[in-house]
Amino acid sequence: MTVNIYDSANQIEREIREMDEFKALQEAFTAMKAETESFELFTNFQELQMELQQKQMQGVEFSEEDAMKAQEMAMKVQETAVIQDLMQKEQAFSVIINDLNRIIMKPVQELYDMGN
Repeated sequence: MTVNIYDSANQIEREIREMDEFKALQEAFTAMKAETESFELFTNFQELQMELQQKQMQGVEFSEEDAMKAQEMAMKVQETAVIQDLMQKEQAFSVIINDLNRIIMKPVQELYDMGN
């Protein structure tokens, strides 16, 4: 019997959409997006994180201005209830994704373990 791994992956994708954790994440995102100011803060925070990650990957040191801006924005994010709720829901969902990744990668891990 031939197994099509992509069919299995597509089935998992459909099942993920039905999970309570995903639905909670989706609801939290919708609630956060409905608050224009919070959504703008969230978007700006994501953009700043990507900008700082790119600098880090390029070996560019953060300026004092970068650090201050990141700290100031992180404080605003922490004070915004709908963003905090979204981040908590994202963390719960992330645990599931990490578990799935560990399961999927198990054959490779076992292969490497046999080499020891």
